[in-house]
Amino acid sequence: MSDQLTRLLKIMARLRDPQRGCEWDLAQDFASIAPYTIEEAYEVADAIERADMADLRGELGDLLLQVVFHARMAEEEGHFAFEDVAKAISDKMEARHPHIFGDEDGQMTSGRWEALKAAEREEQGATSAMDGVAQALPALMRSEKLQKRAARHGFDWPDTSGPAAKLREEMAELAEASPEKRVEEAGDLLFAAVNLVRAHGIAAEDALRSANSKFERRFRRMEELAAADGKDFAALSLDEQESYWQLVKKAEG
Repeated sequence: MSDQLTRLLKIMARLRDPQRGCEWDLAQDFASIAPYTIEEAYEVADAIERADMADLRGELGDLLLQVVFHARMAEEEGHFAFEDVAKAISDKMEARHPHIFGDEDGQMTSGRWEALKAAEREEQGATSAMDGVAQALPALMRSEKLQKRAARHGFDWPDTSGPAAKLREEMAELAEASPEKRVEEAGDLLFAAVNLVRAHGIAAEDALRSANSKFERRFRRMEELAAADGKDFAALSLDEQESYWQLVKKAEG
């Protein structure tokens, strides 16, 4: 084990020491730390998207700390230690790459990878294709994973026309829904939209992240243009705001 990893493990043990530790760290449990773990993973993704390698180094450290924190709490309760975590993932990666670490030939394909993962789930007692899709995933990402699982069992549209028609159907149903059914119908609409995007071979989470970034960039630019004209963007009429939107779109080409 590297000196720095050993150092980090010792730091966490010190922070969790019942007599000499930090009050905040000692007060935490798996549930209270989980939101920080998710947040740090997103911050890693954000640094990658911005191509900020200095920030990525720091964010990866923050994410590693989360793994160390959970492992330390598990060790205190007698479940497992950090070494067991490292061993488990090492064993898994070797098992999932038999063409590299074993005697099998050939290249890794998406189908082969999924077959190996499916075998693992079956060994762990899975009884449904839906087993193992984490509940805590972002809803958009989870819907795509559920659809992919179903598709691997043949439950999928053969082309984009099916999900496109389903999306139009769900739009109509939302428009006609009673107040008590609107949330359900809105969910069906979003699920159908993910299905259509997936049918085009596009990751819905990536597509929406890109759209979010584009909208934010354009909105900030509208505010800047309005301010340069001596206007308060929020006080403008919708038509005036739309004119700035069109200016920004045109400038972006």
